[in-house]
Amino acid sequence: MRVGIQWCPEDNIEERISDLYEIKRLGYDCVDFQSFCHTENVFFGEPAEVDRLLSLVKNAVSDAGLTVSQTHGPWRWPPQDATREDRDERFEKMARSLYGTAALGCTDMVIHPIMPFGDYQNPHPEEFMEMNLEFFRRLTEEAKKAGVVIDFENMPMPALTLATPGQILDFVKKINSPNFRVCLDTGHCSVTKSDPAEAVRMIGKEYLRVLHVHDNDGRSDFHWLPETGVIDWREFSKALHDIDFEGVFSLETDVKPSGLTPKEYKAKREELARTAKRLAGNN
Repeated sequence: MRVGIQWCPEDNIEERISDLYEIKRLGYDCVDFQSFCHTENVFFGEPAEVDRLLSLVKNAVSDAGLTVSQTHGPWRWPPQDATREDRDERFEKMARSLYGTAALGCTDMVIHPIMPFGDYQNPHPEEFMEMNLEFFRRLTEEAKKAGVVIDFENMPMPALTLATPGQILDFVKKINSPNFRVCLDTGHCSVTKSDPAEAVRMIGKEYLRVLHVHDNDGRSDFHWLPETGVIDWREFSKALHDIDFEGVFSLETDVKPSGLTPKEYKAKREELARTAKRLAGNN
């Protein structure tokens, strides 16, 4: 199983290219490119500049000996999906991100549900579901044109109608398209009291497309490193192998340099890469 890690250069693309060579040195095969993630960033600027930056990223990733295994579609915090105008703006930027994903040579973009009533409340579940079905049926048509698979992510907000792995899987089946599959987020599973290993087996190889791998205390979405929280990682790894998962063991976390010497930071990142490879079954 290939292993990957998030790369989040934000607006400092050209200054962060060297990160890719360090990611390769650490032993990763892929990056999860997360710079589409916010609805206001450099990738929604002038088309010529966007094309230049996408080409720069694609070439830099290739030169480093990596691939972009997945990207993350745009969202805003707090959510702003209440009006048709809000959703149309988000749709336009998601569609642009799908084509940007394709321009990077990547086939997968992770996306959250739209949240018209906020993140931790859902007073109108039927309307919530209707809005999401309309939005993602339309966006899946764009994904087909772009040659990209939308990977719908489980969320750490138990009040939402679309939060648990089971709810996400049911929704993906309603969309009923090979261009719409599941991103399983292990930390989000933990917050909703869903066992990640059980979720892997429930979703199965046909629908489980990509992973967001991180840990927490079972209450909050901290994005801790694996084996530092409450998740049973041995069982999660076994479940991936039981279903013959062919995707990437992709970390949505990294070592934070704060409080560490350069030597300590380097050592901890090397330890994290070894852990990822071991959990992926590569050691």
